[in-house]
Amino acid sequence: MYTVTINQRDRGGGDRVAELLRGLARAKPEVPFARTVGDEVQAVFAAPGPAVDAALAALRPDACGGVRWNVGIGVGPLDTPLPEAIDAVRGQGLVYARRAVERAQASHEEAAIAVDGPDAALASEAEGVLRLLGLEVARRTTAEWRVLELLTPGVRGQQKAVAEALGITAQAVSKAISRAHWHEELAARPAAARLLGMLEAAGA
Repeated sequence: MYTVTINQRDRGGGDRVAELLRGLARAKPEVPFARTVGDEVQAVFAAPGPAVDAALAALRPDACGGVRWNVGIGVGPLDTPLPEAIDAVRGQGLVYARRAVERAQASHEEAAIAVDGPDAALASEAEGVLRLLGLEVARRTTAEWRVLELLTPGVRGQQKAVAEALGITAQAVSKAISRAHWHEELAARPAAARLLGMLEAAGA
């Protein structure tokens, strides 16, 4: 199981958990995101890919309350059957998630994301890939996100339609995609998920 724990890094603007939860609305966890304590939320995923998607979504300040967040992914077993509410979840995966988010919180990284689990080397590799991806996500401009949100991965010939929808040139769309390293991110996300899956298998 993959427990994603997120808490607020920038606190000067007040509690932004409600905005974070709206920014995570597309996530499909087995146990939904909900506030646990203070400005922290958690959710549980059965598969690594959706956990990666949610973790990276939380690193988008423009979509998650205009502030930065600490993200921890704990990979490890949880008591089953899983309950409907996050506050009733129990198991070692929660311990790993707590360690991960605390390490993210203590870091000075622009993309504050960390991974913990039963194999330290695999956790470190997964974390390294996610931090690289997180930097790309965190540094994108609002204008770049306006373009990316209209794109469907794997579909060719979209740039003209996106340009027409936004009232800009196809060249501007192409430049935004290039600056955002969108294709590179899409190519690397499966690697992050694969490493998380290997980490879970290491503890089986």
